[in-house]
Amino acid sequence: MKSRTAAAKYTRAMRTVRVGLAQIDTTVGDIRGNVATISARIAEAREAGCAIVAFPELAVTGYPPEDLVLRRSFCEASHEAVAALAPSIRDIIAIVGFVDWSNGDAYNAAAIIANGRWVDTYHKRRLPNYGVFDEERYFAAGNRIPVYTAGEVTFGVSICEDIWYPGAPLDALALGGAELCININASPYHRGKAQGREKMIATRASDNLIAIAYLNAVAGQDELVFDGASLAVDAEGQVLSRGPQFRETLLTVEFDLDAVVQRRLHDPRRRVELRDRGGETGTERVDLGWPAPVSARQPAPGTVAPHLRDEEEVWEALVLGTRDYLAKTGFRQAVVGLSGGIDSSVVAAIAVDAIGAENVVGVSMPSRYSSQHSRDDACALAGNLGIRYLTVPIEPAHAAMLEMLADAFEGRDPGTAEENIQARQRGNVLMTLSNAFGFITLTTGNKSELATGYATLYGDMAGGLAVIKDVPKTLVFRLARWRNEKAGRALIPENVLIKPPSAELKPDQFDQDTLPPYEVLDPILEAYVEDDRTIAEIVAAGFDEATVRQVVALVDRNEYKRRQAPPGVKITARAFGRDRRLPLAARMNL
Repeated sequence: MKSRTAAAKYTRAMRTVRVGLAQIDTTVGDIRGNVATISARIAEAREAGCAIVAFPELAVTGYPPEDLVLRRSFCEASHEAVAALAPSIRDIIAIVGFVDWSNGDAYNAAAIIANGRWVDTYHKRRLPNYGVFDEERYFAAGNRIPVYTAGEVTFGVSICEDIWYPGAPLDALALGGAELCININASPYHRGKAQGREKMIATRASDNLIAIAYLNAVAGQDELVFDGASLAVDAEGQVLSRGPQFRETLLTVEFDLDAVVQRRLHDPRRRVELRDRGGETGTERVDLGWPAPVSARQPAPGTVAPHLRDEEEVWEALVLGTRDYLAKTGFRQAVVGLSGGIDSSVVAAIAVDAIGAENVVGVSMPSRYSSQHSRDDACALAGNLGIRYLTVPIEPAHAAMLEMLADAFEGRDPGTAEENIQARQRGNVLMTLSNAFGFITLTTGNKSELATGYATLYGDMAGGLAVIKDVPKTLVFRLARWRNEKAGRALIPENVLIKPPSAELKPDQFDQDTLPPYEVLDPILEAYVEDDRTIAEIVAAGFDEATVRQVVALVDRNEYKRRQAPPGVKITARAFGRDRRLPLAARMNL
């Protein structure tokens, strides 16, 4: 009988709080539309019994707003939108990311709104200025670390980069009494990042003895993709809940706050740290003036969405990036040049998954060098995908161009210039169709080709979005096989997967005539482009020196082409354009 009474007391003493993590897709600059989405999710979170609901970094403005932040009117509009939203947020606490205009400067900020009152604003302290980030260009850094109290709930708020550092502000929040940190993000995707991010968050939680609610956006924005995979961990770093990748959702999580207190009682590190700081934590207490409802019930198990396997993760990123780019730029239909090769096949399949077969047009543009099997493969692909299929032979234009240039080219052997005429005629056809019917042209070049310049400027590089611009050739093949596996049939014809890659710009032409085999090329490119390894280091890793020097020379020589390429979806840790920025007029001998 005594044990039952003790158990009942323990149950009554528990404090659990339900938090909603609104993993949403916003559009940069669409403040009105973004606020409407936020309002709808607040209502959903309230209906789900959440005491607190959080929204991604800069949810009001979309992320990244880039030079829009340099317009004072934009910053003021963001601030005014939050002020107008606040009174409607009843019976719940909302944490809303926005651009704050304060003291004559812009801040990456979170508004803390409690039961209709905008009580406080947190300003991001750590401003990333590497890779795809330029936040020091746009924002001032915050200097406060507030700890919020809402009845029996004590929590802190941080923004994205704030949590990537082992020290402040997270350690200060924990020492200042916060049992939960709500971290709002717009964290760009690259392959495998979700798993690494999860390890980091678990480490931060266990090191600081604090539960963490990590909320990420899910969206495609220009070249970036935000993959969601929001996460909740307890004070021991154990995963309580995980949101799906690449899908909007409201992830509801119940945090056991007393379990955090109990964990701290068992671990002396917090006492030692407080002693070493002389009891000073650098935080300030802010009472939100509204008691967040807590429960004495045992928290229900959370939903833990699985991590996607590599090929599926990349495919979903490419689909989301393509879908959102078209939707946010106003395109409803896309045109793809179908060569019968692996790259155009994969791009067409991604386009179908992104916007539907009825909105994709495939165009075969044969020349005198186009093989019958390539024409057949292009036709079969279009049939398998269910897309509209056009044939526009370029041979009349090709022959006319050769005739036009005959006098100018007299006395020289035919070479790359003559070959590229065909690629430019195809680019011309696709852009003319785009112009006539409002299609966006999706280019089909992969990262291996773009890196080495194995692409024709104003030809196959002409278009509005380079879907697989950041996808190495070997991965393109893996993606095709995975998509067929998912379909349960040869959606992409088997012949496309087994035949040697060829541009078919001259008789018996194959990619390997010009480039090393892709199985050799791609690891060298990864080492040089993504890891910034020197020639000597790559050779020391076991690669042939002459091959390495050939590849490095091609990469360096073709920077000017990459500067003129369309934007493309980023899926690696170091993409051309946003991540890797090198001078055009330079001599590099490393």
